[in-house]
Amino acid sequence: MKDKYWISFSSIEEIGSKTVEKLFKYFNDIEKAFNCSYNDIKNIEGITQKNAEKFLKIRDKINPDKCLSLVIDKGIKYLTIEDENYPKLLKEISDPPQVLFYKGDLSGCNIEKTIAIVGSRNASTNGKQSLKKIIDGLKNTDICIVSGLALGIDTSAHKLAIENNLKTIGVIASGFDYIYPRQNKDLYKQIEDKNGVIFTEYYPTIKPLSFRFPQRNRIVTGISYGTLVVEAALKSGALISANLTLEQGRELMCVPGCITNPNTEGIYKLLKNGATMVTEAKDILETLNWEIKLEISPTDEKYKYLSDEEQLIINQVKLEPLAFDIIQNRTKINTDELLTFLTMLELKGIINQVEGDRYAIC
Repeated sequence: MKDKYWISFSSIEEIGSKTVEKLFKYFNDIEKAFNCSYNDIKNIEGITQKNAEKFLKIRDKINPDKCLSLVIDKGIKYLTIEDENYPKLLKEISDPPQVLFYKGDLSGCNIEKTIAIVGSRNASTNGKQSLKKIIDGLKNTDICIVSGLALGIDTSAHKLAIENNLKTIGVIASGFDYIYPRQNKDLYKQIEDKNGVIFTEYYPTIKPLSFRFPQRNRIVTGISYGTLVVEAALKSGALISANLTLEQGRELMCVPGCITNPNTEGIYKLLKNGATMVTEAKDILETLNWEIKLEISPTDEKYKYLSDEEQLIINQVKLEPLAFDIIQNRTKINTDELLTFLTMLELKGIINQVEGDRYAIC
């Protein structure tokens, strides 16, 4: 059972994930890396004599079995970077966490369709309303919303995801012994219980110190295919996340806002430098080249036994009302069959005709 050595490494606050990565790559065995001697590591490039001595001094006081037991006894699950279920996208960043601790149902989250949402802790009403419009447009899809469980835009992103039947991933900057901010205690519980996952790279007893929040941001963006920024001052954590997104080679998107709001100065700087402007959910789907899949509740009788063609039609009108010819152009269904499918979906109470002879989700 080598997991206990990964977890033991994570319990050492004085060394970071990069040092653990170097040790693991050098020895190619996490147990050997943990039990190494000074002579074993003194010549490893990037590890100073001081850091080596510090690690060995702390290591000698650690009981790996107790470290593992503490995590298990607290009901915390974990993934090591060797685990086949470790998010592949996160492995691609320059400094991936070597261990991910988590609570919640990871299997319920679609890791292949993740989008990070970041922004100001002092979000304006306009910013929150803009975000609501965008996330409402993703309702009932298999897209997973990732954010940092901070106040402001982060909190709104998680709550709107839950309201719209989307899974959400929260990434925190401490171990699970701490809930920060305390105002989000109920939100933590909601996500853990049935709405997604909370991730952290930190051992349960590690505190949420200020320098850990920027470190946390690389996971938020690193696990996501793109990042949507909703309000960001010129000097802000959200702008740090935007820069990380670009460094990681992911798509950067921004929601425009009121030009007199200081929290939009960073937004317009990013837009001027080439970030994609997002004013509706469709912009995200087009930027990431995603087709959405509706997540239908098995208890909703009207959604049972839909044909592939009916599901295809629903996917087209889900985001906005569409005219007959546009639906036909996108689905490639012939006229007679399309008329039949549209009529059946109306009779089932799933779609209806709205102003301008367009079809929309009820």
